[in-house]
Amino acid sequence: MIARALYTVALYALLPFVAARLWWRGRREPGYRRRIGERFGHYRFAAERAVVWVHGVSVGEARASTPLVHALQEALPGHELLLTCTTATGRDTLKQMYGESVSIAWLPYDYPGSVRRFVEHFRPRLGVLMETEIWPNLLAACRAFDVPVVLASARMSERSARGYRTWNAVTRPAFASLAGACAQSEADADRLVALGAKTVSVCGNLKFDIAPDAAQAEAGRAWRASLGRPVLLLASTREGEEKLLLDALASSPADALVIVVPRHPQRFDAVAALLGDGAGRRGRGEEPRSGDRFFLGDSMGEMAFYCSAADVAIIGGSFVPLGGQNLIEACATGTPVIFGASMYNFSEASSLALAAGAAQQVQDATEAIRVASALLADRGRREAMGAAGKRLCEQHRGAVQKHLAVCRTLLDRRP
Repeated sequence: MIARALYTVALYALLPFVAARLWWRGRREPGYRRRIGERFGHYRFAAERAVVWVHGVSVGEARASTPLVHALQEALPGHELLLTCTTATGRDTLKQMYGESVSIAWLPYDYPGSVRRFVEHFRPRLGVLMETEIWPNLLAACRAFDVPVVLASARMSERSARGYRTWNAVTRPAFASLAGACAQSEADADRLVALGAKTVSVCGNLKFDIAPDAAQAEAGRAWRASLGRPVLLLASTREGEEKLLLDALASSPADALVIVVPRHPQRFDAVAALLGDGAGRRGRGEEPRSGDRFFLGDSMGEMAFYCSAADVAIIGGSFVPLGGQNLIEACATGTPVIFGASMYNFSEASSLALAAGAAQQVQDATEAIRVASALLADRGRREAMGAAGKRLCEQHRGAVQKHLAVCRTLLDRRP
């Protein structure tokens, strides 16, 4: 209790900086300046039915929760789904995917009054936090209002576990207050238990249950066929990676079209400048010309299109120490995958993909381009890796039903 009080004091000390950063980010992404009251637990709408609440911090978590959200909607027709997020792109993604079929709001900052107002206002019958969202005051408020909270598709790398252990006096009670945790793997489960979680089960990775959008996949394949040349995808790249990969591409054959899809939309213009004036932009409805080497994938929610349009995909976030990005989307479309040394956020999925022969890990951007060039020239190996990726995704589906069973059990215990 004393540790959490000190944590709260530190949060209040940071409040002016939090507000300034929110306003500053709103210069480039206006969504951050909308409904600011929700960030502090003040909401303009109320639920009309019993609420089941699902939180994913940003785009990746929002998309990962999709199969579970649909399963909850089908299994609980008398409930209202409340989806919360933290980032503007996450909120836009939720609106794009669900429209008016769910309620969407900001999750408040972890100040005691803010989270208490949130829980008291919506009174959710169940809370679902995606992957690794542990907020001490939020979980304390849920416990005080008898709201069971589940950590879904939970992952816990050794690096993250070390960070939580550093603040053990604050984080251990938070983990202990979870009503359940659905871990992606045995290793994740063991780390969660060591951090204080009491009821942990291995339920798998929800991302394996996401089927690529069929229309997008078909459009991507047709788009690639119309180009008449190989396509290399640089998927979900992070700041600093584009230059590394573009420098490595300078010494590689120039016959392939290189599609660059940055992870964050606020970086689209900066990456466009790196690619040069001649690069087309999908977000503007442009098409690559026959002599173009680069094309910018600056549209949201089209990763199934980009993966299906590619002969080989290089996964971003793995060539700088950021833990990688999701490789399952590419595997599901049958696209061979290459990633760098930093994949700790996707350690289980990347290990499975390597063991299945669906992916290859490299040490740096130069090696990534060399391996990609070899794959582009070897159709037989590409087809074998692509087929292995599809089999991998088929073999590991089923996480949704395991998660749903945990949620149903907790709901059935409530009056």
